[in-house]
Amino acid sequence: MTRLMDMGLERLNGLLLEMAALSENAVASSIEAYASGGKAGQVREQAQKLQGLHRQVSDLTMELIARFQPVASDLRFIKACFEISYGFHRFGRYALDIVEVLEMFGDLRKCDHEAVVKAAATTKEMIRMSVDAFAKRDVGLARRIPKLDDLVDESYRQHLRGVMDQKKDVRCALSASLILRYLERISDHATYIGESVDYIVTGIEPSA
Repeated sequence: MTRLMDMGLERLNGLLLEMAALSENAVASSIEAYASGGKAGQVREQAQKLQGLHRQVSDLTMELIARFQPVASDLRFIKACFEISYGFHRFGRYALDIVEVLEMFGDLRKCDHEAVVKAAATTKEMIRMSVDAFAKRDVGLARRIPKLDDLVDESYRQHLRGVMDQKKDVRCALSASLILRYLERISDHATYIGESVDYIVTGIEPSA
């Protein structure tokens, strides 16, 4: 027998899947704009939409808790969905930050893109894994995400060491540093989403 609350939980799941697709696209578009001068205008719209969807998730989670007073796995799912929604919202926010770097520094197509493109590929893989882990409730996949986080962190640190050791174009070096920092933060949130999926399935609280 379907409970009234199940309709709300299904709506919550649908909102998150919508956010997942939108946030993944926003990050990919921002990196495309950096590497090849693609259109970045849609990223701002996507980030704004993600913010609106996050508010909807927030309102719905509060409503479900107030109306049905869920416990056990239902409460765990609702709590984790709020955290995951925040992660997808932050993906969009950092994608917008990357676009704002491009607006600030101008055309960067002649810069060396290797470090950013390499880190972005890993970050996009982490986003894809976090989305799939949530959609399939796949704990094994969720637990593989942190290993990739270390690669993105190292890319950022390696780039900073290179900036300090070599004479590089300041505009290229500084813009790449900022974008790598945003990618590092995106990869952190992908890891948090994986931890939330783990929490939904196993009930194990994410480590501090």
